[in-house]
Order: sequence, then structure tokens, then C-alpha cells
Amino acid sequence: MRFTPKNYSDEVEDRIQQLKREGMRLPQRHLLRTEEQLAGIRESAKINTALLDCIAEHIHEGMSTAEIDHLVYAFTTDHGAIPAPFLYEGFPKSVCTSINDVVCHGIPSPTEFLRSGDIVNVDVSTIYKGYFSDASRMFLIGEVSPEMRRLVEVTRECRDIGVQMAQPWTRLGDIGAAIQEHAEKNGYSVVRDLCGHGVGIKFHEEPDVEHFGKRGTGMMIVPGMTFTIEPMINMGRYDVFIDEADGWTVCTEDGLPSAQWESMILITETGNEVLTC
Repeated sequence: MRFTPKNYSDEVEDRIQQLKREGMRLPQRHLLRTEEQLAGIRESAKINTALLDCIAEHIHEGMSTAEIDHLVYAFTTDHGAIPAPFLYEGFPKSVCTSINDVVCHGIPSPTEFLRSGDIVNVDVSTIYKGYFSDASRMFLIGEVSPEMRRLVEVTRECRDIGVQMAQPWTRLGDIGAAIQEHAEKNGYSVVRDLCGHGVGIKFHEEPDVEHFGKRGTGMMIVPGMTFTIEPMINMGRYDVFIDEADGWTVCTEDGLPSAQWESMILITETGNEVLTC
């Protein structure tokens, strides 16, 4: 007897079985969400998106990144949820704030202030009733140079292209290849050392979703999967390093700016559903 999840049609199950016989790399069954799980994930995602909207309303020049952290913690807990980054593998804050040449995982600080000309990525993740969601946005502070604005715009385009490529019965490599092509066409590079990931029942799950690669390679994308697409695009080289002082902050090796946009998506039988943005 075949096991058919409640959120699957027989046609999808038949397709999975055929691909399995052909030796395709497929996600494990526990990564394919049930309707009950999706209901919880969607509720978490609503809070996560509302939180980013709240940050967009309040972020401003002169604000400390610690103030952003306080805002995130208060908003999240006021909605009956938990900030997923807080104490995750020892991370000390509720949000990641990454400015200019910081690629990701910047730690909020009361002595770090947003200045005119900065670009900052605010990455928020939410646990609501045991279900996880994740997203980040870029914010432009004051008078930002045309070069920095273009980096932010192209990075958002890379994210959007990745989402468009994430279709059922295609391959994860198709997503990475499309993002890499767009970034490099515009003179930028794609960070190799970090990637998107499955999310929903845990903060970080399989699969890894790389933002570079070759078409027709990698795991098959199957209805029921939930994962992030979060390209980190550098103005200069793609090389990065982790700040030894805190063990978290990832910076560009050449000191040039980096940008990131992140969305969480659900793969459906006919396309995908953007859960966070």
C-alpha cells in the first residue's frame, strides 16, 4: 500500500514514484508538509511579514540596531510568538541586522547606529505554536548612492527570479543557475558559503538552496516543500569571512557592500505560494 499525504493528489504520488524509479534525488517524506502543518506555517508567516512591515514603518537614520532588536522582540512576543534567532546555537539577539559590507548574521548593538547612505538587511524569523517562518528585507537609510541602490535592486530581482524558477518538478540547481546568471550579468557576484534552506517544522531543514549552480542538477522540487530563497549578492568578489570577535558576523573579504532579500515559499502542484516577503 502506498502512503499518500493528505495534501497530495494521486497524480503527484504517481509522479514521485516514477521519479524514484528513475533514480532522481527526492526530498524525504517528512519535508513534504501536510495541510495541518501548512496551516500553522502560514500563521507564523503572517506574523513574520507583519513584523517586517512594522520595521519598515519605524526604521530611520540615527536608530541603533539594538532598537531594531527591541522592536522585533516586543512585536513578536506581543503576537504570542517567539523570535527564532534568539539563543539559536548561541546567537544573542532576536534579529540579524547587517549593514553595508556585512553579508549576514550581524548582531544588534546599542553602539551601532544607522547612518545616511547605509544599506541594511533586517532578517527576522518567527516561531508560532511550534511552526517556523523566515524572511529578510533591505532598507535604504537617508541619501543612498546610485551604486548602492542598484545593488539592492538587482539583489531583489535575483530573489524574484529565484522564486519564479522554483516550480514543481524542476531542480534546485535551476534556481541557483538563474540567480547566478542575473547577478553576474549585472557585474555582481553570488556568495557561495551561505544558502537558503528548508524551514517550517524546524528553523533550518533540508534542502540547502544554493544561489549559484547548473541547471538540471540538484534535488527535484516536489509539491509540499517549504524553503527559503535568500541570495546574498556582493558588489565585489564573493569571498566572505566570519568575524572572529563574535563568531557570527559574516563580512565581504574585500570590504565592498553586500545585499540580501529573502522569501519563504511553498511548492504547490501548479507553481508556488510566497509565504513571506
